[in-house]
Amino acid sequence: MEDSIRLIDTHAHVALNQFAADREAVIDRAQAAGVVRQIEIGYDLPSSAAAIALAEHYPHIFAVVGLQPNHIPEAPDDWLDQVRRLAAHPKVVAIGEIGLDYHWMKAPPELQERAFREQLALARSLDLPVVIHSREAQDDTLRILSAAARAQPGIMHSFSGDWLYAQACLEIGFLLSFSGPVTFGKATAMHEVARLAPAEMILTETDSPYLTPHPYRGRRNEPAYVRFVAERLAELRGLPLAEVAAQVWANAERVFPRMRDPVAG
Repeated sequence: MEDSIRLIDTHAHVALNQFAADREAVIDRAQAAGVVRQIEIGYDLPSSAAAIALAEHYPHIFAVVGLQPNHIPEAPDDWLDQVRRLAAHPKVVAIGEIGLDYHWMKAPPELQERAFREQLALARSLDLPVVIHSREAQDDTLRILSAAARAQPGIMHSFSGDWLYAQACLEIGFLLSFSGPVTFGKATAMHEVARLAPAEMILTETDSPYLTPHPYRGRRNEPAYVRFVAERLAELRGLPLAEVAAQVWANAERVFPRMRDPVAG
């Protein structure tokens, strides 16, 4: 691992039970692989609190808190107030993952949209970026973000659309975060996006323990494997890994300004 290359996993779920037996070793492996910054993502109230607990324990880990659309049905009535309280923690760098999920459809679309809009408004009031989960809901995601978040920085988590969708996301100022599927040989539409996206608008993530990149596809994902994502981005863009890694680092610090705050470690 070259000393000059600093990698960042901007979206992981290491607090999940899949890492209960070896969580510390997983985090150590990531650091040994050059992943010197990691963002733990909440998807409901317990996982958001767990993300903060992990960030408190590890100086290089930061947290994102929020309610993902699939977890709306079990949320208590005061969930938004609870997210607001969690977001006051100095190591919370964004609200997320939030958005729409029409694949599982565990909550009706109108309820998903209301929770989405409420959290977008909360993020604006706290001057925080947003991390977007969008599955089979591209049109409605863009409609809501275009109306509510044009001046608000944000990230399209695990981007999986084509160049047309990518352009629409970029037009409203959202960064595209690439995960394991960009390493898959048949992901040609995603490869086109990875080649064409402006350098200042790309990020790397794993979504651990999901979306494991080649050559470990089919196994549990972990933050150390973000290197394979960064290497594939570099290959697709015809650039050295060090250059892509440095650009992603700068992009992450720009979109998550609390990571630069000395109070946040």
